Amino acid sequence: MNSRISSYFRAILDFLLFSNFFIALCAVAQGLVTYQLLGVKPAKSILAVLFFATLAQYNFCILISKPENPRKSPLRRVKWIFSHYRLMISVTIVSLLSLIPLLLFLSITSQILLVFLGLVSLAYGIPIFSFHDKKFGLRNIPGIKLFLISMVWSFSTVLLPIIEMETSIGFSISTRETILLVAKRFLLIAALTIPFDIRDLFQDQSVALKTIPVMLGEKKAYLFCQALLLTYLVLLFLFSEAFDKNFFALAITILLSGWLIFRSNFVKNEYYYFLYLDGILVLQYLILLLSGLVLL
Repeated sequence: MNSRISSYFRAILDFLLFSNFFIALCAVAQGLVTYQLLGVKPAKSILAVLFFATLAQYNFCILISKPENPRKSPLRRVKWIFSHYRLMISVTIVSLLSLIPLLLFLSITSQILLVFLGLVSLAYGIPIFSFHDKKFGLRNIPGIKLFLISMVWSFSTVLLPIIEMETSIGFSISTRETILLVAKRFLLIAALTIPFDIRDLFQDQSVALKTIPVMLGEKKAYLFCQALLLTYLVLLFLFSEAFDKNFFALAITILLSGWLIFRSNFVKNEYYYFLYLDGILVLQYLILLLSGLVLL
């Protein structure tokens, strides 16, 4: 009986994590973090765009990078995805179609930003450039993978909601505060992305993909993660107007992120990465909510 329950639970968890529904929820959570920090009611249209755009983007990038024999892959995620190939394609198509009516509810500026981020995402995964008759995508440029992922996440979960707030409800936020929010989100996403690249270090080396861990080495890459989080804490400390509930909630999240990243050096389980490390993005919002309730 217990083994059957465990099997059902594993099947549900595999679906949520490997179909990229969970990472799409993480994007929604990070959008909610932005609204929570600014004290503005979340826009459902923006949250829906974040969900479907993230789901479509991640699925698309995975599907176009199909290995020759996914069944022989050492990664459980790869085996699951390509054993549910039709499901993944269907989810991707539904996500893309769902974005079309949602975009009509957004301002022109927001639409332009989303088109830009979409083009960057396509150029990241598809080898549309050529050099000496060799095709390559943006991800093949040394060190740029981390920058592109962090930029897309910080622009979509911070800049997009802010642009839409200013357009739809006349919300005003200074350029300084906007830059700080984007910078801190960029640092968090970058720090959480590097452990995934460290896990894929040997695979990336074999295909000549020069990620940060490939360029710096595993130990220096882990130190770089902690340096990014430390920079986040410094910005948080220097530019917070008050040591309020938001300050402590964000600080706790960053400290927890640092501990989980340190632990990832010893834990190579796929669920650790896709549930715990990615889960920080959801946990940050939950801690912000909880701190608000506790300190009311």
